[in-house]
Amino acid sequence: MPSYTYPVAAPNRTLTTEEIHILLTNTRVLARRLADLTQMRFVADYLLSGRFDATGGGIFYETGEEIFAADAPEAVAPGSEYPKTVLTAGELASARTVKWGIETDITDEKIAQQGQVVVDRALARLANTVIRHVDATAWGVIASKVTSTEASAAWTTPGAALEAIVRVQEERAALGTGLDLSTVVLAPAQYAKVLAMLVDADALPRNDSNPVLDGTLPLRAFGLEWVTSPHVTGTDPWLIDRAQLGGMADQTLGSPGYVSASGVGIETLSNRHKDDKYEVRARRVTVPVVTEPMAGVRITGTGL
Repeated sequence: MPSYTYPVAAPNRTLTTEEIHILLTNTRVLARRLADLTQMRFVADYLLSGRFDATGGGIFYETGEEIFAADAPEAVAPGSEYPKTVLTAGELASARTVKWGIETDITDEKIAQQGQVVVDRALARLANTVIRHVDATAWGVIASKVTSTEASAAWTTPGAALEAIVRVQEERAALGTGLDLSTVVLAPAQYAKVLAMLVDADALPRNDSNPVLDGTLPLRAFGLEWVTSPHVTGTDPWLIDRAQLGGMADQTLGSPGYVSASGVGIETLSNRHKDDKYEVRARRVTVPVVTEPMAGVRITGTGL
């Protein structure tokens, strides 16, 4: 998932009543409108960066694979065969997709009275509600699967925070895991404390990628990505490898009339109802999957 920026600027031109009705009868245009208006993006897609196809409504996957082969390498003479080893498989697990959806009505009266704003507000609220629920579900899976913890001294300065993070990274590197723990995940209150600490220490870039100036996430500092979500629980920072942690398994139902909003991951549908209204839906059929629990560490004792 690319870096996400908020808030998203509102469209410049106001649609007429006739154009609003055209918008609501063209699902593809409606999906593009939703992508423009959505002020949040799935943090689940950002942290669980893998993409799995859940055709059939579920997925089988292996988790907790051994890091090393069971046998040691041997000296091989010229022209000789290499010793063969059997790689042990991880524990087989399965996950089933869930269709998370919500619907609302937009009446002709509201369109005539309030115009474009009633449509924009309905689309944004539906999408953000789906995003909030999927993100909360995904974080619950991450927090339950990633059980490793590392103690740290209090994060009173950027140096203290960096020392703790680098120590954890080096300890994992010494195991030969090949993991790149380079993303720090914080709850909003703790992210604000870290951000203030970096500002006070003049440790943020003055122009590019400075969230204080432009509200851009993720924050990039010290070779790390710092992200936050309202669905992160507790006060401890988490250090993860986004590329190895896991992914989102989405199912495409192929339902007539539904269109996916590009870059958002949400499908939309607008139905014209006989009672002078539109029934507008937003949904996502997905399940979060953690394939490598070692790709995350919860850092305790930071005092944040």
